[in-house]
Amino acid sequence: MARQTETSQEATSQLWYQLEKRRTCMLAVRDSDQHPQPMTHFADHENGAIWFISSSDSDLVRATGLGADAQLTFVSDGQDYHASVRGPLEVTNDPEKLDELWSFAVGAWFEKGRDDPKVTLMKMTPREAAVWASQGNAVLVGLKLLRASMSDSEGHPNVGVHHVLQLNT
Repeated sequence: MARQTETSQEATSQLWYQLEKRRTCMLAVRDSDQHPQPMTHFADHENGAIWFISSSDSDLVRATGLGADAQLTFVSDGQDYHASVRGPLEVTNDPEKLDELWSFAVGAWFEKGRDDPKVTLMKMTPREAAVWASQGNAVLVGLKLLRASMSDSEGHPNVGVHHVLQLNT
């Protein structure tokens, strides 16, 4: 269950925790015709980076070129945490980082494994994130929605928190 954080610092820590806990997202290069696509990401909180491994002949790598702005969209397994992360995305040549991230699951996507010339390491440096943490109990959320819809004085139901975070500044 996602915590409903109070401060930007708590929300930033929660963002990195959520990205480390579940490693799938949708990634898109902004201002390109390329649709967001599912990717496995590797969160690196210590270095303020999110890493991806893709193929040099993919639409995503071609759209990135020498560098581009990207947007990552993330939803937790419990669907009680959502994030939209923006920042520069670049192709990088870091054999040590690639070795650190490499696994049999990554290797399954490449005909020649780790030595395939199409293996491309990309680094996103998050600049800004919008995050939403909601109450994980669907029954409680439903009751709050029902109560708000039946009352003229209730206002919007309080089912979570939203933060816009400045990262890597």
